[in-house]
Amino acid sequence: MASGFFALLDDISALVKASAASLDDIPAQVAKTTGKVSGIVIDDTAVTPKYVVGLDPSRELSIIFQIAKKSLINKVLILSPAALLLGYFAPWAITPILMLGGAYLCFEGYEKVHSMFSKHAEVKPEVADLEIITPEELEKARVKGAVRTDIILSAEIMAIAYSQVTEQSVVNQIIVMLAVAVFITVAVYGFVGFIVKADDIGVHLAQDKYHPATQKIGRGVVKFMPHFLSLLSYVGTAAMLWVGAEIIAHGIPFTTHLLHNLEVALAEIPVIAWLAKALACAVGGLIVGFLVEKLVILFKMVFIKKKEVQVNRI
Repeated sequence: MASGFFALLDDISALVKASAASLDDIPAQVAKTTGKVSGIVIDDTAVTPKYVVGLDPSRELSIIFQIAKKSLINKVLILSPAALLLGYFAPWAITPILMLGGAYLCFEGYEKVHSMFSKHAEVKPEVADLEIITPEELEKARVKGAVRTDIILSAEIMAIAYSQVTEQSVVNQIIVMLAVAVFITVAVYGFVGFIVKADDIGVHLAQDKYHPATQKIGRGVVKFMPHFLSLLSYVGTAAMLWVGAEIIAHGIPFTTHLLHNLEVALAEIPVIAWLAKALACAVGGLIVGFLVEKLVILFKMVFIKKKEVQVNRI
């Protein structure tokens, strides 16, 4: 009896040690997963500041907090459980869902690039067609739009996060995914909050009451921020293309081998290898985005035609 009791204690001790060793790996798993989704994180960071442009500066941080709160809720209560359930009941669906999300990112990236180089004249709306809304309504609309964009990017983040922990225990999967959700949300929206308030910080530092060197720094921040936001927009677009294409490529064995061979060929110069892979993915992303746009246009034409036929029959 006593020997059986001590044997049970030994088993429990071994289980605790194994669990502790497994939990020690979680920070590394979180870091690895965060690295895998870095491109999407960059894009998320680059996209969000535009949603506070033109609104009351005193409301900027409140708006960002609202977006961040809804983003975290979506990641923790909807997207993470959905990824875990899919991974358990339909693991085959993870890759196609990731590829669909990658195609969407390529489409969005292509649309941004196309708008940059498009020379079509802007069509100014008639005054009568403009809808007058209150600042409160505009704020709600901006938050709603930001959350809609964020949920797509967040879905990609959590799906990729799950794909990195499929070999782990269920407990580790849950802990890693929750840690990734919290860390990325805090990092992204904390940085976004700093970005949108950086010019205010610069103006504050440029006041006469501070040392001339501090004033110079403040003026430099004010002058630099518009250029930084513009650069961030370009980086976000590039990240959207290369991440979307890489997600799709990893779902197709042939393209996976091509990317691997490219990395191996340039393995002696890691920076060049990374740049070559990113460039190849960005070009591939543009091609995928172009094809998706044509499919969207075709779908719209077919849908409109069917609708017109139905109306004529009535």
